[in-house]
Order: sequence, then C-alpha cells, then structure tokens
Amino acid sequence: MQIIQENIFEPNIHFKECHASTLVELSNNNFMVCWFGGAKEGRDDVAIWISKRINNQWTTPLKVVKIFQEPYWNPVLFKDQTGKIHLFFKIGRELPTWKTWVITSDDQGVTWSIPKELVLGDTGGRGPVKNKPIVLSDGSWLAPASIERGWWEAFVDCSQDQGKSWQASDLIRMDKSMFVEGDVNLVPEGHGVIQPTLWESTPGTVHMLLRSSCGNICRSDSNDYGQNWCSIYKTDLPNNNSGIDVVKLKNGILVLACNPTSIRGVRTPLTLSCSHDNGKSWSNFITLENEPQTIDKRVEFSYPAIIETNCGVAVTYTWQRKTIKFCKICNIG
Repeated sequence: MQIIQENIFEPNIHFKECHASTLVELSNNNFMVCWFGGAKEGRDDVAIWISKRINNQWTTPLKVVKIFQEPYWNPVLFKDQTGKIHLFFKIGRELPTWKTWVITSDDQGVTWSIPKELVLGDTGGRGPVKNKPIVLSDGSWLAPASIERGWWEAFVDCSQDQGKSWQASDLIRMDKSMFVEGDVNLVPEGHGVIQPTLWESTPGTVHMLLRSSCGNICRSDSNDYGQNWCSIYKTDLPNNNSGIDVVKLKNGILVLACNPTSIRGVRTPLTLSCSHDNGKSWSNFITLENEPQTIDKRVEFSYPAIIETNCGVAVTYTWQRKTIKFCKICNIG
C-alpha cells in the first residue's frame, strides 16, 4: 500500500478559515479540489475556492465563484458519464433558506458555465448537500440530500436527464425517539440525520449511510433505484455528528471515511475503514489523523470526501479549519 498525504495550501494566506472539501480526478492522474473559505463559516465573505494538483504540484487557490455577498456552503464536485464536471454549492445566510446553485465545466475546470439555480426558486437545499451524487446502473443520477428545519431529515434527489431536472423523494422515515429523550414533538434543533452518502450494491438496490445526532452512523436501503427507502436504522459504527463519506470500488469493496467516535464535538481521529460484505461489518485499515483533543487544545480533522482513483482512493478533509489536506492511497486489498 502506498500513501501520499499533503496540504493543498498553507494556512492564513488566502483566508482565515476553510471547510467542506470535495474532489474529482482529472486526466493524467491530476486532481481538482474545491472548498469554502473566508473569515469564518457563515460570514458574508465566504466563497467557493478551487485548486488543482497538476504534475504532483498544487496550484494557487482561486476563488471560483462568488455571485452574491452572502455565505457560501458545501461545494460538491461530480464528474458525469461524459466527463463533464459539475460543481454544486449552497448560498444563504440561514440553512433552511439555502439555495443550491451549479456551474459546469467541459475542459476540466479551465472555464465554467454561468451559475444557475439547480431547482429554480426552491429553498432548503436540493441536490447533493455534502457528498457526491452517484450514477445508477440505469443511467440516472442520485444525489444525497437533507434539510435542517427543526428536525434534520434526509432524502434523495434523482435526475433522469443528466442534471437538467430533479425529482425529490419523500423524506425518509425515522423514529425520532432514536435521537432525543422525552417529547419528540418539540422539534429540537440539531437532531436527526443529514448528509447521506450513497452506493448501489446490485442494479436498483441502493444504500445510504447518514451523519446523525444519536451517536451512531445511521443507514437506510432502497430496492427501487432510490424511489422508496426503508426506515432509518442505527449501525454499529460510531458517529460524532460530523460528516462522513463512502465510496464503492469497482471490486465491490466499500471504503468509509469518518471520525470513529460517538463524542459529539470531538472531530478526531479520522480513519478509513473497509467493508467486504456491503456494509454489514467494517475494519479500520488507515488512520489519517490521530491527534487527541484536550481541555487546552481543540483539534479538528473532519468532513472527509472520498473517490475511487485509477490506483485506489483519494481523500480530502478539513485540517484544523486552516487548510485542506489531500491523501492518495494506492493498492487497497
């Protein structure tokens, strides 16, 4: 196994804070990464930034899109079947009023289309909320989505026409007593599930893992290409209410990036785990970061994004909100 691990840029040069990275592989073993950066998450100066790894060197970060003087959030890169690259992102001061926008590139991120709303007039966040869409065996696109309006709830957005239009599924059923004690009708902020990550195991059989507030990663499954989903249930995987991501490799192995702890507020360590049985069991095989958090020092290694590459997987993640880290792991058995 070969591991490459590097910072994409030096901290405190282009912005004070950064978060929520996403990546795609370009031709000739090159990569493109996006994230949001600015003075602080939620500030009006936060924009979407981009850098490319060309011949093993990272280009100077550039602000790729800033339409309005409002906060930008959670970019998601996605390469479709034709090689076109889509960059989805959110705009809005309040999460319930987010709007999803998209730009596209036909030349590997050299030039981009004029920004447009993904679903005109829709608020709350359509399309992929943090993690990449997947292309199903029937050619349709499935985007992992969620809303944060009181209860956190998840759904998927499906496109049958290569992203021209989107149809949202129903919100996925969940037993709210899994997440809070007492009166579940109080609709507490910050409880439930968000930010799904998807894979298809056999044609039409789709699965999701979800970030949750219950101390464990949750899961749901669909047998009809994501149109309907079973009730959300807990897995044995711990979750600290922070972002996760999974990728299914061509050999059928699942690789999960997450913080393997149930302690909310602690975003360390950061590990990769493998499953050879469609997510029934997992084994850790790489620890990317393992600095402990102490009373005197808060650390954060979070919000991983993971894709398959021509030799294994590539991962990006937030490093202390100061830079984005890139890892390339080859020859995964």
